[in-house]
Amino acid sequence: MIFSSFIKKLHLWISGCGRIYKVISNFLPITALKRNSLLKIIKSLKTTRLGRLVQLVALLPLLALTFLPQPTFQDVVQDTTATGHGESPNRLRTVVLDAGHGGKDPGAMGRRSREARINLQLALLVGQKIKSQMPEVRVIYTRTTDRFIELAERSSIANRSKADLFISIHCNANPRSSRIYGTETYTMGLHKTEGNLEVAKRENAVILQEANYQQTYKGFNPDSPLAHIMLANYQHAFMGSSINFAQKVERSFRTNADRLSNGVKQAGFLVLWRTTMPSVLIESGYLTNPAEEQYLLSETGQDQISTAIVKAFRQYKQEIEAAN
Repeated sequence: MIFSSFIKKLHLWISGCGRIYKVISNFLPITALKRNSLLKIIKSLKTTRLGRLVQLVALLPLLALTFLPQPTFQDVVQDTTATGHGESPNRLRTVVLDAGHGGKDPGAMGRRSREARINLQLALLVGQKIKSQMPEVRVIYTRTTDRFIELAERSSIANRSKADLFISIHCNANPRSSRIYGTETYTMGLHKTEGNLEVAKRENAVILQEANYQQTYKGFNPDSPLAHIMLANYQHAFMGSSINFAQKVERSFRTNADRLSNGVKQAGFLVLWRTTMPSVLIESGYLTNPAEEQYLLSETGQDQISTAIVKAFRQYKQEIEAAN
């Protein structure tokens, strides 16, 4: 009763404090806040009971916000594909292909390769095959050359294009072992393992090369585990569709490219942060594994990986359009 009374008072205090409300809601939209999610965040932190109490006090303003009326945002759509073309709601007409890294950001480095170049080759191949096999689909690239594009701009391209699906293509790396290999596809969410967190931290660290990154990403610290936990609350509206497509990608890697699939995973990726459509980040293999690096550099490997992604895309498209 005491705690409930305190929360109600805190709720009234925050409701009357417009400036604080605006600052917090800019960092974590109200549509993404869930009481259960915040309590899970506290429980997931490895600390003492006293430490959890301190974390609870720190998160009380966010917890109080979950009691506020849910606002309606015009730029947030439901868990379906955005139309943007005046057509029926379940038509997949536009896909944005994002080749990770580029320019001054080479990404992961293999013995003979740099990630940014392989990502671009794969993205262009996927786009060419989609255009050839499904000419009704509009394909948009975040980059078509080896140039640097900020993470926030990549998601903005997808939003401006009213895309129905966002696919960010990457290669993985493990500096501690050259034996690890295989594919994995990520959606936005709460990381379950330290390995998932490390992948997200590595991919998000690129913002340190951007001008005014602290302002662009609301003070986000790519080295902070707690920052990634809070970031994971985004993309809630599109989680089901994102996981659905990610599962199809990993299944296609196994059946159509004969690759080891490490499964569908979740973590907080800034490139998926503000996309207003189903979005995934694909790790197509490990450049730190010599055999897999050679495969990803080869014409055969790139053809098989891109074909597997396109087959998953076709299956996803047919499934959502059949529900029309």
